[in-house]
Amino acid sequence: MAMTDEELFLASMGDVTPLAKTNQIELAQIKRSPTIAQLEKRRAAQQEIDFDANFLSTEYVDLVDPHDLLAYKKSGVQEGVYKNLRLGKYQIDATLDLHGKTFHQARSALFEFVLDCQQRNIRVLLVRHGIGLKSKPFPAILKSYINKWLQEMPQVLAFHSALNCHGGSAATYVLLKKSDEKKLENRELHAKR
Repeated sequence: MAMTDEELFLASMGDVTPLAKTNQIELAQIKRSPTIAQLEKRRAAQQEIDFDANFLSTEYVDLVDPHDLLAYKKSGVQEGVYKNLRLGKYQIDATLDLHGKTFHQARSALFEFVLDCQQRNIRVLLVRHGIGLKSKPFPAILKSYINKWLQEMPQVLAFHSALNCHGGSAATYVLLKKSDEKKLENRELHAKR
């Protein structure tokens, strides 16, 4: 008579004794270094944390001459307002000095400065960037990027090179939009009753 599978199993296991509870085997955890895929996931997660909200361009820029005047006005800005800015008739509420800063430091500083000033309801700024006669690889590279960056920022209504008493073509007056809080305050103040 042929044996069933269960009978065969029991016959072959007849001389095996179960382990006692005191004979438990502890498995040591083996510490392994992370795989390339894990390292890549960590790097991607860190990049999300370090995300730079600064949208100012680092691409090609039209170079300006070191002695050129910078001038820009968005449509809708009144000529009288722009003229007063150009002639330095507004009180300068905040100043940013970019002398000696690297390209990336200047980009970051300008971006944060403009955002901070608008949040604090500061409207007129002076940005000191220098004329860049000795800048490398081209003269006035930082001044050229300041010209481009200020035009890229939606908070900026207008800007113009400063008067000689404030730095001349090595500095720029900047006029910012009113903050939402100031706009509401102005509407309430001038509301027709």
